Amino acid sequence: MGTMGTVLWSVLGILALVFGVLVFTLDSMARVTFALLASLVCVGGVVTVLGLPYLGVVIVLMMVMEMVIMAVFMIAYMMNPAGLMPMSMLHNRRGALAVSGAVFAALVVGIFLVPWPDRTGDRPKDTTFQLGMALMEEQMLTMVTLGFVLLATMVGATVLATRRGRYDRFGDDLDQRPAGDPAGGGVGR
Repeated sequence: MGTMGTVLWSVLGILALVFGVLVFTLDSMARVTFALLASLVCVGGVVTVLGLPYLGVVIVLMMVMEMVIMAVFMIAYMMNPAGLMPMSMLHNRRGALAVSGAVFAALVVGIFLVPWPDRTGDRPKDTTFQLGMALMEEQMLTMVTLGFVLLATMVGATVLATRRGRYDRFGDDLDQRPAGDPAGGGVGR
């Protein structure tokens, strides 16, 4: 990693921490959602800078979709207007501070006490393939199959949830010309 990579890594890491702190200091669910989104996008950037671009992009895409869905549901279903009413994200402040401080201290001590291995050999040419093999190995076929099953389930659920089909505007025998709009009457119905 060159100088530019180090600077980018440092800036994204600091921004991820700042937005992570904002998650617990902002006073509304909507603002907290977007602070968490910004923090996780910065984490995806850090992972990308560290040489795993595929994993970094997947983190960013997953977190963006998750936070957008969360914001939409907050706007649609929360009792206060769009989660903008003042509230506190902190519960049991003393206990949470003690536990988080102890965990943070243990992790920092672990960073310096663990004997980190030195790199052996050359860096692989395709880090994405290596990551995929490390994560999936012999389960790749299972995961690909599950992906198609989930896609078919989503498409099937959408088809079953809609009241009208593709050819409903042509009538029951598909002979209605000009085509009518089954939802709102119109020509042909």
